[in-house]
Amino acid sequence: MSLLKNAEWADKATLASHQQTLWEKQSTYVAERSVFYQKLWQGTRPPQTLSDLAALPLSDKSQLRLSQAKHGPFGSYLAADPSEVNRLHRTSGTTGQAMNLALSARDCHITAVVGGRSHRAAGLKASDKVVHCLNYQMWMGGVSDHLTLEQTGAMVVPFGVGSSELLIRTIQEIGINAISCTPSYPSVLERVLESHFPNIDPKDLGLRLGLFGGEAGLDDPAFRQRLKDVWGMEPRNANYGVSDVFSNFASQCEHDTHLHFLGSDILYPELIDPDNGQVLDMQDGQIGELVLTHLAKDCQPLVRFRTGDILQIVASDPCSCGRTGMRFKVIGRSDDMVVVRGLNVFPTQIAAILGSMPQLSGDYRIILDGHPPYDRLPVHAEVAKQQGISDALAREVEALIKKRLGVTAEVTLRLFASFPTTEGKTRRVLHSAKDGVGHV
Repeated sequence: MSLLKNAEWADKATLASHQQTLWEKQSTYVAERSVFYQKLWQGTRPPQTLSDLAALPLSDKSQLRLSQAKHGPFGSYLAADPSEVNRLHRTSGTTGQAMNLALSARDCHITAVVGGRSHRAAGLKASDKVVHCLNYQMWMGGVSDHLTLEQTGAMVVPFGVGSSELLIRTIQEIGINAISCTPSYPSVLERVLESHFPNIDPKDLGLRLGLFGGEAGLDDPAFRQRLKDVWGMEPRNANYGVSDVFSNFASQCEHDTHLHFLGSDILYPELIDPDNGQVLDMQDGQIGELVLTHLAKDCQPLVRFRTGDILQIVASDPCSCGRTGMRFKVIGRSDDMVVVRGLNVFPTQIAAILGSMPQLSGDYRIILDGHPPYDRLPVHAEVAKQQGISDALAREVEALIKKRLGVTAEVTLRLFASFPTTEGKTRRVLHSAKDGVGHV
């Protein structure tokens, strides 16, 4: 069986042996069945030992896009017979061409089991009733994450997005005590409560646990505290994944707010320097771009795939919860990184600063004009409810950004609730020409 029993608690030697056994079979499968990797590797055979994996070239999303455009619908990296495709998902396409994701029956099973580890680690129990509020329309976060929630034994309500008033009534009527959604969705529900249920406080809904994913933000202590104070719930980043690779393979636990890597039995991670592709040591404190290799995948196996996520390894010793996988935090995405006078700035860093100021709501957008390099960082920040806009406050925000990040920001304040709300993913970095937005 591809999955290792009790993989979350396995020691390093047991995991390494399991990984090596799987790779010996998987490497042969990919070399013989994937036209994409046959061409990328120029006919050479992949190394049989994982320690030599860096001898292979990296692969990335742009290559997959070209492959699907030329060899639709699944690309030349479909290694299984088309008749083995058991489920189809599609990426949102927010950063480019939407991608078709093919899964075999075995791929679906592995996805559900490993994702279930994440939700259990985050605190979801068989006695819980959880409402799942991610998009079911082909997006992997809908059906796949629903099935991972079911792996915990909890009662799962497949709600999806939209109809927020009905959602609030459903939470009350069913006695739901947990919600699975994006981190920005609770603020949408707060506005619905204020408009349509003025006598109901968010805490009155009785949600004890928030299982969040799909967006950054939960690394910010101020944002987490606000969710606790307003909703009375425990916020957990319970749904970290890379859609082209794997739906959900990392989450927080009750002891540690950093993400636990929970898929070591079927995913092999590397860190690289995003600028030159050089492999970095997997040690505490290391920062680099996450590269993943499937150790067990039928339909669209990927080898040394650049995820675009920039991580920092926080700890590699076992957690207090007993799980042994490395713990890490996501600093940002390489395609969301903004270079301001030679300094790399990620949206998560801006979110942490804005979230620390009680005069602000925490919602923001970075709206870029033209092409890099940039001299200033244009930040549009929303003020807190009943807070007025003033030049003095804008300059205070600019000064704090300069102090903490060393970059010059140009801050434009907006009134509370001026940003459009969304029940899906919220994009924080926008380009005025491409996205049809501008300074107001």
